[in-house]
Amino acid sequence: MKVETRSIEYVPAEERHGKARDLFPIWFGANMHITTLVTGALPISLGLNLFWSVAAIIVGTLLGAIFMASHSAQGPKLGIPQMIQSRAQFGVIGAIFPLFLVMFVYLGFFASSGLLAAQTLSSLVPIDQTWSILILNILCFVVTIFGHDLIHKMQKVLSWSSFFIYLAATYIIFQLPISAGSWSPGSLDWPVFLLAVSIVATWQLAYAPYVADYSRYLPITTSTAQTFWYSYAGTFIGTVWMMTLGATLTIAVPNFLDHSGGNLAHLFGRFAIIMYLIIIFGQLAINVFNLYGAFMSTITTIEPFWKLKVTPKVRIGMIFGVTVAGTILCLLGKSDFLTFFLNFIFFISYFLIPWTSINLVDYYVLRHGNYNVKDIFDVNGQYGKINWITCIAFVVSILAEIPFINTSFYVGPVAKAFEGADIAWLVGIVVPAALYYFPMKRKLSKAEYMNEKQETVI
Repeated sequence: MKVETRSIEYVPAEERHGKARDLFPIWFGANMHITTLVTGALPISLGLNLFWSVAAIIVGTLLGAIFMASHSAQGPKLGIPQMIQSRAQFGVIGAIFPLFLVMFVYLGFFASSGLLAAQTLSSLVPIDQTWSILILNILCFVVTIFGHDLIHKMQKVLSWSSFFIYLAATYIIFQLPISAGSWSPGSLDWPVFLLAVSIVATWQLAYAPYVADYSRYLPITTSTAQTFWYSYAGTFIGTVWMMTLGATLTIAVPNFLDHSGGNLAHLFGRFAIIMYLIIIFGQLAINVFNLYGAFMSTITTIEPFWKLKVTPKVRIGMIFGVTVAGTILCLLGKSDFLTFFLNFIFFISYFLIPWTSINLVDYYVLRHGNYNVKDIFDVNGQYGKINWITCIAFVVSILAEIPFINTSFYVGPVAKAFEGADIAWLVGIVVPAALYYFPMKRKLSKAEYMNEKQETVI
């Protein structure tokens, strides 16, 4: 297995390989882990019963996966990582703004997934949780060094092994006794339901900054529709399945979230070791995603100022630096995981949603996928250093979300008026789309007119 030689640069046609269907196991496997399962427990923790928790999981995934898969469909045509493509909207220097925020996404999920993996490993073998964190993060570091092709192969193995083990787990879990009325629709607390939908949709949106990183090696002729639907199907099935199990376990097993990995494994009795290994494997796999994405974002941030040649030595050094940062965050968060994770999920949604709205409007509505890839790497190219239209739309959209948010540390006035309903994610989709589309359409039309005029003169 060779170390990946490319980082953020364009993947030429002769190096493209694979088929759109290869994306299904990538995104199915990416959700078959304990962090997804714990996220499915959050609607229960907020106060919904099992029926409405599962409904929120399905609705949130159906909505969020649209955005996630739409980003995935950009990969084959552009052949570059997702976040570097943001330079076409924000400008080569301006793209650093959302990149810093995305770095928190990677590190936050790296820390939360690492904590759950360490808990599980410490239950399996008698070692301190700190040592478990260090051992597992070193393994993630080694796999990430090899990069794209090894990650694809690992995800295929994880998808098939997880499928059969979690199929058995599903049978066991649905035999567990649960409280009466858990599956009854009864009355619905709409504010809490909307909050739960927002959490689940955000889970899918968290993939958006790096989903195209795993489709950019596909041949340029790969169908956009196939890229979308294989990504969508993989992430939808994996997410709904695992989150439903998480919600059910939270009802059926007392204090399940106190030690989710160990509690899940113990359901297998004398075969618990199998589930322990699957859980640890799943956490390693998703953390490789997070580490790989953090590495790509770091390169993208540095590249406009320092034309760095990413040799294997440089690659290893940069991945090591990101691993250290994630490990420190992991060690700091281990004392109160659930509070840390819930606040983190809320936090990232308020930044990721406006970014994804701007990116998709630009790609699908304004430019129809037509970009000059060479200029994306040129500070003096057509996309400029900073696109103030985008940056202002992005900041104003985040400010517009504030009255609508509902978190443990702040509840906006509109959210209070709506009895706690958090609809900031809807504001985060609509407001930036409008603020970006109209002035940017005028700017592009003017540029097109000037080009045509210049060609006529010539």
